[in-house]
Amino acid sequence: MLFLPIATKVVSGDENQVFTNGLHYFVNGKSGKVLNVDVFLPLIITHSVLILLCFINIFRFKKRTQQKRIAVFTIAAIAGFAFWCSIYVKELPGGIEGANFGVGAYLPAVAILFIVLAIFGINKDERLIRSAERLR
Repeated sequence: MLFLPIATKVVSGDENQVFTNGLHYFVNGKSGKVLNVDVFLPLIITHSVLILLCFINIFRFKKRTQQKRIAVFTIAAIAGFAFWCSIYVKELPGGIEGANFGVGAYLPAVAILFIVLAIFGINKDERLIRSAERLR
């Protein structure tokens, strides 16, 4: 999401794009000069923390209950992050009307889907371990 636009809007030949790191203004379209109009530092920090939290959760495989708790917290945090990004999209000149949403707008939903699948996998591992302990 750091490098993909969340939303794009063309106003009188000039293109405005909202990224996680800020609002970018392209003079004379894509081939023109790029200006970074506004930097969203809290959004960058939150996005980096979410990335770090997901990677930490991958390596917590020996503590499955803690891994599931972190996964549920991450789902809630990603949902809040997506809502927060939608607030920043409203800073496009002229508002959201007429804006095209990019790939970055749909990635939080994909991340939540993969985390839910990970929780199902963790539950499956727990069932397998419990059944193996019964056989001993």
